[in-house]
Amino acid sequence: MNTDHITVQMASPVGCIYISSDGNSIISVSFRTPEIDALHTDLNEKAVPSCIELCANQLSEYFSGSRRTFDLPLSPAGTEFQQRVWKQLEQIPYGRTISYLDLAKQLGDPKVIRAAGTANGKNPIAIIIPCHRVIGSNGDLVGYGGGLPNKKWLLEHEQQHYHGISQASLFPQS
Repeated sequence: MNTDHITVQMASPVGCIYISSDGNSIISVSFRTPEIDALHTDLNEKAVPSCIELCANQLSEYFSGSRRTFDLPLSPAGTEFQQRVWKQLEQIPYGRTISYLDLAKQLGDPKVIRAAGTANGKNPIAIIIPCHRVIGSNGDLVGYGGGLPNKKWLLEHEQQHYHGISQASLFPQS
């Protein structure tokens, strides 16, 4: 982990989330995993950048249902293609989903579906760059670095606050 980066923990309805910053912008928002825990450093002696405080506040508003879009300085590290995919993900409206094929078509070439899926999976800024809004062509929830239960929760949360439907009504229990 770069020592110039600062990471803080945030409690959320989907578990502990880590928010990382380079001091000026958000470089990652990730779900708690054993791998992420190993990278976490003690922050008692470091000042928390204002962008992390702003991010935590906006995420809290998102989880409460009062925020649908984010207004944060973001600097996700990735290839030019990954950056294009992540910019496209930011265009998916709150409460909506698209398929991986739709994503590839929006990028201009249906044949890049696998590459788009891989880039989607490497998104370092979960929730804010809404990779959770991409689903399988058949409507199945597939592939999410934060775990499929969290993906399901996020989509149902957005549906509830966008359409006013019950959390339990979006996906049938299996």
